[in-house]
Amino acid sequence: MKKILIIRFSSIGDIVLTTPVIRCVKEQVPGAEVHFCTKAAFRNIIASNPYVDKVFCLEDSLKELVTQLKAENYDLVLDLHHNLRTRLIKVQLGRPHRSFNKLNYRKWLLVKFKINRMPDVHIVDRYLATAESLGVKNDGQGLDYFIPEKDEVNVNTLPEPHQKGYYAIAIGAQHYTKRLPVDRLIELCQKINGPIVLLGGKEDAPVAHLIETYFTSEPYFSKTSPYPDNQTRIYNACGQYNLNGSASLVRQAQAVFSHDTGLMHIAAAFQKKIYSIWGNTVPEFGMYPYTADYEVMEVKNLYCRPCSKIGYSKCPQRHFRCMREIQFDFQLPVVAPQK
Repeated sequence: MKKILIIRFSSIGDIVLTTPVIRCVKEQVPGAEVHFCTKAAFRNIIASNPYVDKVFCLEDSLKELVTQLKAENYDLVLDLHHNLRTRLIKVQLGRPHRSFNKLNYRKWLLVKFKINRMPDVHIVDRYLATAESLGVKNDGQGLDYFIPEKDEVNVNTLPEPHQKGYYAIAIGAQHYTKRLPVDRLIELCQKINGPIVLLGGKEDAPVAHLIETYFTSEPYFSKTSPYPDNQTRIYNACGQYNLNGSASLVRQAQAVFSHDTGLMHIAAAFQKKIYSIWGNTVPEFGMYPYTADYEVMEVKNLYCRPCSKIGYSKCPQRHFRCMREIQFDFQLPVVAPQK
């Protein structure tokens, strides 16, 4: 038996992107016992994964975590985060390890000088490369996300127009420059012209409320409205469900619109049709929807893009053209009743 530790501390999307490694190691290495180490805030992403035998969480003390991990006497550590803390863990464990190459220099070239030396390889396949010494190969089964039964959302609890089918929009993202401004989100909702569920955390609820209010205001539905026949119906689910509940709503959606964020990768795990919205970041970083049917919505050849591999609290150039100039040119799959 081989006891293998996989480390990825954060964040939602990055952890979901490690799931092919978890599954392939568990299924392809005879007798493998797979442990996963992450931050406590992200435990629930992994807790229901049947390919994980044990989960360890970083709470307040790295020393305490290392003590717990040392007791396991691992045969191999797969470091899919590769930062200072994970290096300290590997040194203190003193066990064989393989580390994910973050390609920071190549990302820096792309951000700073717009020189693209990134490999045409998805980050999932770069994660899987750390397990090559175990004889692990990509099984082609994509991403995993497992929702506990208690967190599944019954579509019949949604407003009546949404019970027959809806489109989901993940309106949040950790950084401002990854998010469409509220007026552009409203424009997107108008274009969709059907039942819509807005997804996000409690921090996204105020923006979602503005969108909801716009589409329920009397002037919008008056005879003088420029969209008198619009069928857009908004259900604001931001902050109303935990992550698994939001994932359940993603799973049951007809299609998903998402910024470069965690729910985009959860949608890919469920093989949903994804309309992937990119602002200051670019798909060339290798984190586009994996093995899913998707369309990229972005402003190509913008001189300042990408301006960061992560994001900013405001546009460094002050014009925010990467989000302001995106064209909402897409064809939607027809909403069909939920089964």
